[in-house]
Amino acid sequence: MLTFEEPEVFYETIKKYTNKEETYKIIGACMEVHKNLGRGFLEIVYKVALEIEFKLQDIPYKREQAFEIEYKGKKLNRYYVADFIVFDCIVLELKAQSYVI
Repeated sequence: MLTFEEPEVFYETIKKYTNKEETYKIIGACMEVHKNLGRGFLEIVYKVALEIEFKLQDIPYKREQAFEIEYKGKKLNRYYVADFIVFDCIVLELKAQSYVI
């Protein structure tokens, strides 16, 4: 697992990804939210703050986007709901923890 305590490994790894400029902008927005709010809030607080940050940085996004799910050609009566779709191609799921073991 990559952590922000290992920035050189993290940035070397991200160079291999497609959409790396978009990914870099998303990570920057997330870090800005974390820098301002810190830790300890519920996930919804970070989602609302990140939505504000995306607007401030002119990062295009859709919130709570639902997707149909198929299994062996049959549509399920459930949906996958992504927290954010960013730049029309990146699925972003936020998770919040009160502490890390």
